[in-house]
Amino acid sequence: MQDLRTATPALTMLSEEESMFRDAVREFAESEVRPLVRAMDEAARFEPSLIPKFFELGLMGIEVPETLGGAGGSIFMAVLAIEELARVDASAAIYVDVHNTLVNNALLRWANPEQHERLFPRLTSGLLGAFALSEPGSGSDAFALATRAERRGDHWELTGRKFWITNGAEAGLFIVFANTDFAKGYKGITGFIVERDFPGFSVGKKEDKLGIRASSTTELILEQCSVPDENVLGPVGQGYKIAIETLNEGRIGIGAQMIGVGAGALEAATAYVKERQQFGKPIAEFQGVQFQLAQMATDLEAARLMVYNAARLKDASQPFQQQAAMAKLFSSQVADRTTSNCLELFGGYGYSKEYPAEKYYRDAKIGTIYEGTSNMQLQTIAKGMLR
Repeated sequence: MQDLRTATPALTMLSEEESMFRDAVREFAESEVRPLVRAMDEAARFEPSLIPKFFELGLMGIEVPETLGGAGGSIFMAVLAIEELARVDASAAIYVDVHNTLVNNALLRWANPEQHERLFPRLTSGLLGAFALSEPGSGSDAFALATRAERRGDHWELTGRKFWITNGAEAGLFIVFANTDFAKGYKGITGFIVERDFPGFSVGKKEDKLGIRASSTTELILEQCSVPDENVLGPVGQGYKIAIETLNEGRIGIGAQMIGVGAGALEAATAYVKERQQFGKPIAEFQGVQFQLAQMATDLEAARLMVYNAARLKDASQPFQQQAAMAKLFSSQVADRTTSNCLELFGGYGYSKEYPAEKYYRDAKIGTIYEGTSNMQLQTIAKGMLR
């Protein structure tokens, strides 16, 4: 099958630099990540030696200015990296995605110059980050959070629990949202930069998940966690704004994950149908199979164009919130359908862990849930239409 990623308008838009970067990430994913995928999935544990390699390759500071230790790139380049990694392993992509589109993105926009100088040289060279908003009682209603922050002289004390925190097991820095004044409702929410060794901070249970099993998803426990005043992120009471605007970019990253997962599944299925013989010939020669492949390739290309468009808009400092929601919604739907159809093309083998189809299928499901469920994306899109 022709490599659609090099034959379509979505990719002719790439500059030479972007194309070279994408190819470098793809080579890394194939040579360094793919040999470890099955073992990591079965063990539900990410290979620790890969994370330093992400930093060495420059994947953990893509949008960070070179003066702060980053690559000085764009969200579009981050999308290319996330897509290529997800094509091989969604768990690998998530480490890069969360660190770039949530942690670095929030700090770039909302941290002050002193925080930039203090944190980014570490975040681009070896310190992994995580974004801690969700709680047991606040999922889609993200601002019903119960974690509280109380001022104590020159520091704050944070008390509460965070759930579903991606990168939680390995991260050394966490952007944590807590309410400083419950009387003000969501206008009391404030962002805090919490480091793993702060007194009163600990990582709790690691979730045993259906998919993206190698990616750590944990509980965070804050018991009068002491956070210095210089680690408040943005103005006190502006945490709701920081979280919303950061998640807008995060949705583009999830879109990139989903087109990567879908593309990986389709590539595996396309290779398989050329080999699988039934009724005396490869099943790829049956029109019914060909039409399925064609429809999936078309759906993926449409999703890719939507994700790329949202990234280009963000890089051009144009409004992109609605496009990001559409891209996240549609790409997750396409990944869900594509991986399911690809699994069926493998027949009984698709249900076996001997072949990759079932893992792509499991990894795709989270796309309709995290960083805003599909219903929340529909709400965002509708609000933009009716404004």
